[in-house]
Amino acid sequence: MEALLLGIYAFFVWLFFIKLKWLPWNTSTQVTVVVIPIVAMAAMILTLNVVAPSTSDVRVIKYVVQVIPQVRGRVLEVPVEPNRLVKKGELLFRIDPTQYQNELNAAKAKLAADEAKFAQSGAALVDASAGARQLQEQLKASTGQVRALQPRLELARLRVRQNRELVATGAGDRFALEQAESNLSDLQGQVATAVANEAQVSQKLSGQVNGEQASVASARAQLATAKAQVDISRADLGNAQWNLDQTAVYAPANGYAINVQLRPGSFVVAMPLVPAMTFVEETYQVIALYSQNELRLVEPGNRAEFTLKTHPGEVIGATVDSIVWAQGQGQVVQSGSLPQTGAFPQVPGRFPVKLIVDDKHRDLFLAAGADGDGAIYTDHVAMIHIVRMVILRVGAITNYLVLKLH
Repeated sequence: MEALLLGIYAFFVWLFFIKLKWLPWNTSTQVTVVVIPIVAMAAMILTLNVVAPSTSDVRVIKYVVQVIPQVRGRVLEVPVEPNRLVKKGELLFRIDPTQYQNELNAAKAKLAADEAKFAQSGAALVDASAGARQLQEQLKASTGQVRALQPRLELARLRVRQNRELVATGAGDRFALEQAESNLSDLQGQVATAVANEAQVSQKLSGQVNGEQASVASARAQLATAKAQVDISRADLGNAQWNLDQTAVYAPANGYAINVQLRPGSFVVAMPLVPAMTFVEETYQVIALYSQNELRLVEPGNRAEFTLKTHPGEVIGATVDSIVWAQGQGQVVQSGSLPQTGAFPQVPGRFPVKLIVDDKHRDLFLAAGADGDGAIYTDHVAMIHIVRMVILRVGAITNYLVLKLH
């Protein structure tokens, strides 16, 4: 673009000074003709670097997932093909599930046994509660019997005293006295029996735990223990089912399994240091790295464009999403040593600008690690943005050139 502007400027200088001779061609005009483009080009470039900053370091970044199995075992199947697009949820590889299926079966059997014990404990609690209620009824019956016999006992005592008085005066019947004494003895025996039954039932009901009869409390504690064991067995069953499910490893997203060396017969373990394979997601991010003083006027929402060497001649539209105002040189690692600054001051780091690709180019395949050039167009001095656009497009065309001699 600069060469084009200089060419246009040179044409008008030749036209006005040489061809038409409208202006004199002397030393002063020659110096002026040379100085004007130098100053104008310098001013334009310096302005462009602020209002439409450019970078030669645009990068395409993709998330990389280290596929690590959750369980260990021998690999039975690896259906995934390396460097081929895999949809989310497709099978990557399968581990021998025999061990984990057996553990699941054992967990199911144990859960069934614990649930049977839980049901038995529930029945025992029902029986204990029924027994407690029965004792309460027996206590009420014994108490009622004692209360019912007391008036009869008092009446029998009164009859005995009356008959004794009559016999003593000679007016009474000896047989009636003996009959009254016999009735009194019988009633005393009945009262004694009722009182003994009442005391026995009260003794059984006297043993309580937290306001509840001991037998009921014991049955309830056994039921709680059985319930806890059932919960543990259900958790063990869930873990066994989860382990079995983990024997099949699926793609976490749309992407590519890179450099697949895993083969049936290999043994995999659940260790972060030993991934089974590397998976590169299809989703990408585009960042442009800028020097720190180039971002003074850049704001989220500004228009941007970039080119990649993998797509010669194509200019990809984008929008500024955000500026990551942090980089490694702003962090000091925790240690007992003083920070190392080196013999010379460190070179100032650059800040990344995250770009959102336009919908028009959203489906364009961008390889992880692809790099190129880019520019951001701020809201200032928009009239000269065309210069940056032309420069960027000329660079995109030059990407067709493969400059090597072998």
